[in-house]
Amino acid sequence: MSISEITANELDVEKFIKDKAAGISEAVGNDTAINALSGGVDSSTVTLLGHMALDKKLKTYFIDNGLMRKDEPQEVVSIFSEMGVNVEIIDARQEFFAALKDIDDPEKKREAITQTFYKKVFGRLVKESGAKHLLQGTILTDVDETVAGIKRQHNVFEQLGIDPQETFGYKIIEPLLQLRKDGVRKVAEGLGLPEVIFNRPPFPGPALAARIIGAVTPEDVELVRHATVIMEEVFGDMDSFQNMAILHKDRVTGMRNGMREFGRQIEIRCWESTDARTATPMRVDYKTLFYLADRITKEVQGVVSVTYHIAEKPPSTMEVV
Repeated sequence: MSISEITANELDVEKFIKDKAAGISEAVGNDTAINALSGGVDSSTVTLLGHMALDKKLKTYFIDNGLMRKDEPQEVVSIFSEMGVNVEIIDARQEFFAALKDIDDPEKKREAITQTFYKKVFGRLVKESGAKHLLQGTILTDVDETVAGIKRQHNVFEQLGIDPQETFGYKIIEPLLQLRKDGVRKVAEGLGLPEVIFNRPPFPGPALAARIIGAVTPEDVELVRHATVIMEEVFGDMDSFQNMAILHKDRVTGMRNGMREFGRQIEIRCWESTDARTATPMRVDYKTLFYLADRITKEVQGVVSVTYHIAEKPPSTMEVV
């Protein structure tokens, strides 16, 4: 299926919003639709666009999979509540950790998250709500990377020959499919979303599971979550596209209190990019990196090594898994 790209320079924001809202309304008709809000600019844009088109016929959920950043579910729900959008938090932590148990392979991890999200959690919500449509924020870069085999994005189906209606029991509407990240940000701003949302750094669908090499456990999620809090505090004023803390699988030898400690390693990535198709590591000054490493090794239990990623995309990718 060919997708006609609308570049950020070509984008007529007002017309795009009007056309897509009308398309959503026509597709759903008198039925009910549901969508998942993660707080990222893609899902946030779809949420507001959907509520503009459907009003109370759209039910919005935040799926707490146990893999989000610190306090993220509550913060995101609060932002949308202030805009008059009711969001229900669904506690699915046990289901996701059970699905990820003992899985090391990156693609199998992504597939486990996809199946849990769409088939189990949303399958249940569809039955309970009577919805026949799911709105989601798939963008063109998601499709490109999946079709090219770079990595399986959790929200791409029809381009792989997967019929969501047959597989999951509902149709999927993707109003942002022609855009890349820079175009979505313009639409989000045009919809009146606050800057904390339309300039929000990208965050992967598999969430912190995409930043843990190897099997995902609640303990490792908590470790990388803590490192992420510190990294975001230190890099808070940095004009970067995306920052991340990554937990490596292998342990490395370190020293603490004059004794050997066989500990964990955190890798930091800080990217400059426009649309995520290509990216360059930022030239972060050594003083900042040293301060960041010092805090992480002192404050995150068991971490003895902090590294900084300097390979471009390509050949690297932005997320590690």
